[in-house]
Amino acid sequence: MIEKKINLLIITQKVDLNDPVLGFFHGWLKEFAKHCNKLTVICLEKGDYELPENVKVLSLGKDGGESKAKYLHKFYKYIRQEKDNYDSVFVHMNPIYVILGGLFWRSSGKKIALWYTHKSVDLKLKLAEKLSHIIFTASKESFRLNTRKLVVTGHGIDTEIFKPKDNQHTRLNEILDTKGVGDKFNIVSVGRISPVKNYEILIDAIKILSQDNANTGLKIIGGPGTKDQKVYLEQLKKKVQDSGLSEVVEFVGEVTNKETVKYLQNADVFVNLSHTGSLDKAVLEAMACGLPVVTTNEGLKSTLGEGLVYTSDDPKGLALKIKYILRMPYKAHDVSGISYRTEKDRLAIGRVLRETIIEDHNLSRLISKLVLKMN
Repeated sequence: MIEKKINLLIITQKVDLNDPVLGFFHGWLKEFAKHCNKLTVICLEKGDYELPENVKVLSLGKDGGESKAKYLHKFYKYIRQEKDNYDSVFVHMNPIYVILGGLFWRSSGKKIALWYTHKSVDLKLKLAEKLSHIIFTASKESFRLNTRKLVVTGHGIDTEIFKPKDNQHTRLNEILDTKGVGDKFNIVSVGRISPVKNYEILIDAIKILSQDNANTGLKIIGGPGTKDQKVYLEQLKKKVQDSGLSEVVEFVGEVTNKETVKYLQNADVFVNLSHTGSLDKAVLEAMACGLPVVTTNEGLKSTLGEGLVYTSDDPKGLALKIKYILRMPYKAHDVSGISYRTEKDRLAIGRVLRETIIEDHNLSRLISKLVLKMN
């Protein structure tokens, strides 16, 4: 069957391929463009982008310092002036835009789709649910409002970008053959520097590993977004210094989505300690790179299996879980439903996790699903 291309309007927060948090959506837009005759994008702000000729990007003006009143004026101006250039609307993660434009779109015969992946349920989401025709989410844990409009699709990870580097197997085999002598086991965590990420627990676990003479290093990728988060970052840095871990723990800061890949490819274990309950994109990107994951996010149990999900906030237990992954003993263990019998089978865990992303969270497949439902 030949796919019928659509004319689509996308509402999103930011279009900027270099943005450390939202840069991933640039890849989504490129993939959407393959399925559209015309793709119109309204964003709160825009930066650098490289999109096909059938894509038009319209900014509400945050990048130019416009007022919120101007944002609203431009929003209504754009959805009206472009109404003949789209048949369906895809609102990404911002229910307020469904509320603002919903009545106009419905009266104009436009199909409204909302993408939402967060445990929070507020009045805005409840109103947006009433106005939307369809709601997409990455997992059943990612949307907590009961509705018949919900479609669970998986997430969208570009597995052509997030993939193991060519010499990964050779490097890991060399490390395992020498039991880590002269080479660190690299631990990485990616995400906003926020108390909800529980980085202090990870730092305490790294201290325990260091006291046990485990040859480890930790890189924390991400930056603070608010004043309170900046205070939290300074507290973490002091904790690292007071713990004597300045040579072990590195705060890398913010990097672009595409630059994150090299940190994942050069790591041996990814740790995520948030309790959001929804699929964390950073975890899925690590899995796509063939990287074993330790996480406290119970929303990932169905994806990772019990063996890689850590349900406590105890640093000692976390240290044992990391050590389990880094130095697997020569006996059978069950991880994600598969038995691993040697240290080198840590590579097999990575292969299984990558295959899961390709099958269930591949960007190309995701966009195809979304377009099919909106057509």
